[in-house]
Amino acid sequence: MTIRARDLIILAGLLLMGAETASSAERANARPPAPQAGNAHPVATDTRVGGDDAQTRFVMDFSQKVDLRAFTLADPYRVVIDLPQVTFNLPPKAGETGRGLVKAFRFGLVMQGGSRIVVDATGPVRVDKAFVLEPADGQPARLVLDLVSIDRTSFMRNLALEAKPRRTPETKPAEAKRSDDGRPLIVIDPGHGGPDTGTIAASGEMEKTIVLDFAQALAEKLERSGKYRVTMTRSDDRFVALGERVRMARAQGAALFVSIHADALASRRETDVRGATVYTVSDTASDDEAARLAEDENKADAIAGVDLSSEPEEVADILIDLTQRETKNFSAHFARAAVGELKRTATLHKHPLKSAGFKVLKAPDVPSVLIELGYVSNRQDLKLMTSDAWRARTADALAQAVNTFFSTRLAGSGPARSGN
Repeated sequence: MTIRARDLIILAGLLLMGAETASSAERANARPPAPQAGNAHPVATDTRVGGDDAQTRFVMDFSQKVDLRAFTLADPYRVVIDLPQVTFNLPPKAGETGRGLVKAFRFGLVMQGGSRIVVDATGPVRVDKAFVLEPADGQPARLVLDLVSIDRTSFMRNLALEAKPRRTPETKPAEAKRSDDGRPLIVIDPGHGGPDTGTIAASGEMEKTIVLDFAQALAEKLERSGKYRVTMTRSDDRFVALGERVRMARAQGAALFVSIHADALASRRETDVRGATVYTVSDTASDDEAARLAEDENKADAIAGVDLSSEPEEVADILIDLTQRETKNFSAHFARAAVGELKRTATLHKHPLKSAGFKVLKAPDVPSVLIELGYVSNRQDLKLMTSDAWRARTADALAQAVNTFFSTRLAGSGPARSGN
């Protein structure tokens, strides 16, 4: 950084010293910011980062002043900024790169009425200031986050001082009301959402959008049949924690949970890998690729700034082993039915049936599968997944797989039980 640039940053900091800030204790214990008054959501219009490896300033422009709370998380080092619901109208590729202490950042909706910015830090940092300036003299409202480099010991000490429980701002599930109309409930789970974009194609298409479009098409086809009740873990671009997705299915007494994703190649050299894959849960992955994918997907909460240490284990001590084995058998039964139908309309991976330790599949009493529609990093797969015609055909195939699965279950002849 040049001396002139450094002087400008220091001067800007001095001019803003009088602005209101929140202490670390307030940041830790505050509720998510209240929604803004008025009908229109604030709009984020631009962002910039300045500074060096010692201190860095992150700025985002808004159409009006917003409330915020900011806190840090470790391993990886992140700064989370929770806001009321915001419309992010930022330049293309905003957040993909950073400067100084900011490695990158992402943003999105995490609940109705709440948005989030997650700043990936290059190392342990302290939030020196976090405030928003009123719009003035033709300039927009500005969110300002000042970060200072510190050592890990100091970072962890700061976290300990903020050690009171801090939950992610998520919608509280309604009290479970199980319908008595006799129709099975199917939960469709579009992966990722909000600040967690999932994989991103070289041409800019995001996994979270591809899978939401497909999930909506599948849910519509199932509902239209009249045979099932259908709900989705998210119906718009918001983040839902992995544990919450599982809880939603269990609380509502789901008969089937289908999580929709789109994979990416682990290496750019793997240009010939493509096609759909259907996963069931297992403590031991069926191959290295399955293990890699499960590890990546299980990081979703960390990507969106959720403190995973507070998430309970969904499987431990809930049901007896017999119920868990039965659930796994039904999951495998549906997985086979899905592959059987998908091969008629979609390109399948060379090994289309796999298993791995996906957290989102660990409801012990709900048959669950995770379907990777294809590879966003493969041009042919990406073209298909963004095609309305392909989406309709493939949703039809999965709807037929659901029919096959439930016709077997409702007839009282479930899948063969394991002998152990």
